[in-house]
Amino acid sequence: MVVETVKMSTKGQIVIPRSIREELGLGEGSIFAVASSRDSIVLKKMKKPSTEQIIRNLNRIASEGAKNAKRLGIREEDVPDMIHRLRGVKP
Repeated sequence: MVVETVKMSTKGQIVIPRSIREELGLGEGSIFAVASSRDSIVLKKMKKPSTEQIIRNLNRIASEGAKNAKRLGIREEDVPDMIHRLRGVKP
């Protein structure tokens, strides 16, 4: 494990040292989860989902929504009126 010291800028930014970026394979656009506990801050590298994973998740969500709509007796043509009613807007 590499340990280095960094200084925070006036904008709250810190630079992850090159040696750590290289060790972890971090590049521009890397995504992190940030957690704090007492006097510690933890950065957890997050993986970007692939296009296929996103499409798979959206299909699963759509399928669950269709099942719930069928179970509740909601038809596709009912949706615009429901949205307007919930928003308090007249169609």
